[in-house]
Amino acid sequence: MSLVLLGLFFFLSFLGIPLAVSLGLSSIITVVMYDLPITIISRLMYTSMNSFLLVAVPLFILAGTVMEKGGVADRIFNAANSFIGRFRGGLGMVNIIASFIFGGISGSSVADVGSLGPLEIKAMTDEGYDRSYSAALTMVTSTLSSVVPPSILMIVAAVAGGQSVGACLAGGFGPAITLSGIFMIQNYFIARKHGYGKIVRRSLNEIIRIIVNSIPALFSPVIILVGMFSGLVTPTEAAALAVIYTVSISAFVYKKMPWKLFPRMIIRAGITSGTILLVAMTASIATYIFAVDQLPMKVSSFLLGISQNPALIMVFMGFIFIIVGMFLDITAAILLLTPVLMPTAVQVGVDPVHFVVFMVTALAIGLSTPPVGVCLFATSLVANISIENIVKASWRFYVTIFIFICVFAMTPQISLVFVRLFT
Repeated sequence: MSLVLLGLFFFLSFLGIPLAVSLGLSSIITVVMYDLPITIISRLMYTSMNSFLLVAVPLFILAGTVMEKGGVADRIFNAANSFIGRFRGGLGMVNIIASFIFGGISGSSVADVGSLGPLEIKAMTDEGYDRSYSAALTMVTSTLSSVVPPSILMIVAAVAGGQSVGACLAGGFGPAITLSGIFMIQNYFIARKHGYGKIVRRSLNEIIRIIVNSIPALFSPVIILVGMFSGLVTPTEAAALAVIYTVSISAFVYKKMPWKLFPRMIIRAGITSGTILLVAMTASIATYIFAVDQLPMKVSSFLLGISQNPALIMVFMGFIFIIVGMFLDITAAILLLTPVLMPTAVQVGVDPVHFVVFMVTALAIGLSTPPVGVCLFATSLVANISIENIVKASWRFYVTIFIFICVFAMTPQISLVFVRLFT
């Protein structure tokens, strides 16, 4: 039953049919073929959307769009550049830090590439960085936005796994901070080897002026994350707060809010979130079929037959996540893999929150890898560079990420230390 569903799904996807339609159609055909109750379809789709937490998805997407158009992203980049840009390889480090901060407001990797990408790539090439390397660094660091709170993918995964959204978001700090540090060290040695970047000296007055001008933008993630982890607001209320705050500072502080484009921003956020949530609705039918077919138990028996060591099981799952993320939309992958693999992970003693954070981190790699990496295509358009050149310049980062995933699989403390700290 499950094989029929998955076979139909991949066949329809290969034909170019939209993901939500492919998943929904293959699920409905399977329900009819195996004489399952057809009335369950509408109930499953309604139940999957009947969650207040999912309202955060369109709101965070809208906040990211406002940041992109309202001058907030520029201030974040300028602030990071004033501190670190004066060192060898400094602009590459600025790229990494700016993506981390931007992710703390928008929770979207694609928004990161669209808003910060052109600014970062131009600034780096102007200072002598290779254009392909600049694009590659921009692409891989944009994936941090899918892990650092308030990650949209983490919210979807937490809901799919029945875990606390706050705990899963807090856990995202671990891999995001660790990867940021690794990327910064790697960038420093690459820049030093190739002589990338100029050493620019700024006066203290100039640095103070830039920082003061950037304070409202830099305060954005502080308000959102402190409010959420202190318990003052829920993740959904934090998303609404993000929209209100970013619109306010764009309009009244930086005076760059393009009001004529605001209806278009809302429509764009609606289309993007609608796509994500439609996939979630159709995935609920597939999840039901997996449960009826006892697929989680079959997968569990297979994996436990290989090993019962939780570290080895997680490393094996990590490779599954990376491979699936290279070929399948990440939202769909989360919704399909969570009910299948999570029971096995929990059975061998893996903390469910660590599983969710690890899964999102490993799948997020797929955003920057061929053949269907969304951030890879977005960076290619923004930088006007071929996908082949970006991939060639990214191989060192791919190796680093794969090694980190293996270490992360065996070291749950990377994520759980922040869960205990903030929740």
